[in-house]
Amino acid sequence: MRPSSVLGLRLTALRGLALAAIVVALIASVLLSLSFGANPLPLDAVWSGVWHPDQSEASVIVRTLRVPRTVVGIIAGIAFGVAGALIQAITRNPLADPGILGVNAGAGFAVTVGVGLFGVSAISGYVWFAFIGAMLAAVLVYVVGSAGRGAASPVQLVLAGVALAAVLGGFSSFLTLIDEKTFTAIRTWGLGSIVHTSLDDAVAMLPFLAVGLLLAVSIAGSLNAVALGDDLATSLGARVARTRILGVVAVTLLAGGATALTGGIAFVGLMVPHVVRWLTGPDQRWIIACTALASPVLVLVADVLGRVIARPGEIEVGILTAVIGAPLLIALVRRQRASGL
Repeated sequence: MRPSSVLGLRLTALRGLALAAIVVALIASVLLSLSFGANPLPLDAVWSGVWHPDQSEASVIVRTLRVPRTVVGIIAGIAFGVAGALIQAITRNPLADPGILGVNAGAGFAVTVGVGLFGVSAISGYVWFAFIGAMLAAVLVYVVGSAGRGAASPVQLVLAGVALAAVLGGFSSFLTLIDEKTFTAIRTWGLGSIVHTSLDDAVAMLPFLAVGLLLAVSIAGSLNAVALGDDLATSLGARVARTRILGVVAVTLLAGGATALTGGIAFVGLMVPHVVRWLTGPDQRWIIACTALASPVLVLVADVLGRVIARPGEIEVGILTAVIGAPLLIALVRRQRASGL
């Protein structure tokens, strides 16, 4: 057997082991999310509350509180993680995340406008303002990044996204500072939270997130070519402009929908694709698939920690993902640099 074939078999085996480990971690994180909180519940009570609900306290807690936030955590984790993997591949920038296209800033600004001008005060109202704002921001970034000759380059997209995010973030801060009382309601949303989102809101976003995920899967193979550079990708038959446009649309749908549901949850789209890439290698098909399964693990574990360490209150999941993610990302980057010397 050729050495290349042996290496291929080893890589496939390692990827399979990584995928199995991620699936086990996801199942464990779901069980933790359903079991732990201000009132810890045994697994038999959780099982009964999910499949055989009654009027007991444990059943009510599981069905009305923990199942919805667990589902929202899974959905948001998948969306933020895959959006991060896509934007890193599209821009060929390992430090990119969904916010780099101005998606989070556009959603936040739209919510601020909705609260200030239209008196929106419920999460069901935030969702649609945030989603529309995210879409408009991403379109504007792509239009600005495409200005001039040729298609939008990764550098142009990054610069346009960072500039727009700074401008919209400044406007949002200005509006909230001049009338703090009016904007008190959106502070929790802005920190990144899966507590107040209902299953109805999540279901309303599912079609958009599903389309974004399907687009991500459909261009995964082309992204492998794009990673080699535009000229080489074109010579290999990849349609670079089409792939990049579809990728931006997918990022907008995924990150925009997730931001609308939960606010900005930091480090999920930045860190998880890094960890997955280290486990599976540079193949975008494996990166996207494993990121979709691994990202909810980070969100759910952070949410459980937020409930436990601040009992009987809780810390928002967006804060905990940053606290967990930053040290892990630093350690991972240092290890990769050391191994490359």
